Order: sequence, then C-alpha cells, then structure tokens
Amino acid sequence: MILPNINAINPPVFKISSPGRLCLIFVLLVHGLLSCQFKTGEEITSNKDSIFIYQIPAAPALTIAEKMMYNQACEKWYDSTMKTGNFNGGILVAKNGQIIFERYNGTGHIGQKDTITANTPTHIASVTKTFTAMAILKLVQEDSVKLDDELSRYLPTFNYPGVTIRNLLNHRSGLPNYLYFMDELGWDKKVFMKNQDVYDYLVNYKNQFKNIVKPGTHFSYCNTNYALLALLIEKVSGISYARFLKKYFFDPLQMTHSFVYTNVDSFHINPSYDWRGEVIPLNSLDLVYGDKNVYSTTHDLLTWDRALRTDLIFKSSILEQAYAPYSNEKPGIKNYGLGWRMNIYPDGKKMIFHNGWWHGNNASFIRLIDEDVTIIAIGNRYCRCIYKAKNLVNIFNPNLQPVTEEESETTPVK
Repeated sequence: MILPNINAINPPVFKISSPGRLCLIFVLLVHGLLSCQFKTGEEITSNKDSIFIYQIPAAPALTIAEKMMYNQACEKWYDSTMKTGNFNGGILVAKNGQIIFERYNGTGHIGQKDTITANTPTHIASVTKTFTAMAILKLVQEDSVKLDDELSRYLPTFNYPGVTIRNLLNHRSGLPNYLYFMDELGWDKKVFMKNQDVYDYLVNYKNQFKNIVKPGTHFSYCNTNYALLALLIEKVSGISYARFLKKYFFDPLQMTHSFVYTNVDSFHINPSYDWRGEVIPLNSLDLVYGDKNVYSTTHDLLTWDRALRTDLIFKSSILEQAYAPYSNEKPGIKNYGLGWRMNIYPDGKKMIFHNGWWHGNNASFIRLIDEDVTIIAIGNRYCRCIYKAKNLVNIFNPNLQPVTEEESETTPVK
C-alpha cells in the first residue's frame, strides 16, 4: 500500500532549556510562516488521524448582472417544473463555484417539522459511484493498483478471468447484477447482505449464472461492479470503504455532512418515501455499499465538484481517464467513463453527470466542465422531476440539447 499513512504518531519527548525552547519556538514559527507560502492547505492533527485540509482556489467572480440573469432563469424553471411535482429535497445551481440559485422544500420526515435545509444529508444513491470510482483512481494515482490489472490479482479467489479494474469502473465486466441474482439464488430476505456476501455468491455459484458475458464486449450498467470495487478499496488500503472516503475525501474537503451509511445510522437518517408520501422500509440490500449508500448535501457535493476541477487531489491525467468515453459501440451522445455518465455533443462539449435512485431517494449531479457549471438536485421522496434538472444546462449553453432520461432513472440504484 503506497498511500501515505496519516495516522498521528506520538512524538518523543525532549527536555529543552528555557533559552533553547524560545529559540526553537522562534525557528518553528518562521518555518511555519514560510511553509504557508507554498502549501495549498493545512494539516490538523487529532488523536486518531492527521487530516490535511484542502483549500480550494476561487474561480473568477460573476458580476451582479450575471448572477441576477442566471438566478431569474433558474427560478423560472424551478417554478414551472419542481413546484408542480412532489419535490421534497434541495436543488443548487452554481457557476464558477458561486451559488446562483438554491431552494429547499419539505421536511425530512413528511408531516413533521424537521425542515430540509442545505445541511440535510440525503441518500444520493448511484451518485455514490463517483466517489467509489475516484477512490479507485486515487489508488491508481498512488501506484497501488493499475487500471488494467485483473481483479483476481488482489482477490485471488475471484474466478472470472479477464475482468479488470477498468472493466468494473466502466461497466464492461459482463457480470450479473446482484440486485437480482442474490434473490434468484435464494438469499434470505430477512437478512441484510453485505459486499462479501455478493462476492461469495458470485464465486460459489458461478456455474448457475446464464447471463455472464465476456469482459469488454459491451456496456451493461451493473451495480455488482461497484460493490466489488468497494471490496478492492478495502483490500488494498487496509481500511474500510467508509473510512477511506472520510479520510481522503470527506475530511480533507470538510464535507462535514457526508458519510457512508451503516446500520447504526438508521436511527438518525431521514426515511425515503414513495410518490404518495408513504415510507419505503429498508430491505436486505441496504447494507451493500460502493454502488450506493453515500449520504450527502447539495453544498458538500458542490465542494466535491470544486475539488475535481483542481489538481489538489488528482492529476489532470487521472481526471482525463475518468471522463474518457468507453462505450462507443452505439451511436449517439450518451456514454460512460470511469464512474461518470456523460453526454458528448457534436462540437466536442461534454456534460459529465450521474443520476441515482434508491427506494424513494433521487439524485442528479450534473457538471459542465467548459462552462464551469454545477447542478445538484437531491430528494428523499420519489420525484422524477429531479432528473429534469439536466434541462437547466440550456441556460448556460443553448447548444446542449435536452436528452431522454437515462435507464438509471427507471431502475433503482442505477
């Protein structure tokens, strides 16, 4: 494992005379002041971890006239689209990292008084895949894994030859979807399955699968891929998936309202609701992570977007691979990179995004790279209007034609 170990180590104790101590303090202060000229962040030490806090550089400021123009256009769209639906969540639109429009509607528990705000964590469903993918690419950048390594190199009992890390990231592994095969193979629905259970069933029941395709044949969106990638992150890093995201993304970026769901969180998260406003209970699939199970907020996701527009965490070469299209067998503008959906337009412009749906939770995370625009919509009551947020891109570039809704918006978790 090549990623730096940032666990705090108790320093040895040295006895220093008073004059020597004063001298040492002066030297340390001078060194600290000089160091601040070159650092992009500061290191904060706690009893458990030493956390590097990233300072994201500001983008060019918008004029008051620009902000007003964009705000009015977004508000007009919101009033005509979101107000007429069952929207129960938050929406945020930013240009150059500056929030130009945001609205929050409803309550965390329908019928109660816990008003949804910018700090209300919501299950972002498959937008989680962007974090899983970038965690893998973090390991790639640190030379801990290679994209074209087969998964079996790290998980030796994985008996699917030819399935590489890249295949898993771009949904070209040919593997079946655990959302369906676990049930078909007799999983007890009263028991919460875990990622290891998904892995074990894949390995132990391989001869019963009829829908396995040769790796690399074609794109087939499959949540199994990201459940396996979460296991790979844990294997290579030596820490849990949840701690990895917290340690390398959430804490350094001060995404203080983002976390990976575990069963202990069931007492304080907001439930999800169907379109009627009735609670959708948890089921046996709810503890599998990597493909889902990150909770976040509009503001934290904006921070995630801003970090990915700099070289603070990732080199430009890594981001280029993430946004490269890998599914070119079908004509059209739709494609998939490494953990990111994208629309690639005839003029070369890209809309980088991911949607999500799990139970009644919906999410849409849209990024225009060239225009530096971010659109985020999340909610915990099923509402297809959230996916219409993509139409806001036309405010910033009229040439980005609207597209039909993705398959991921009609199949849970995808």
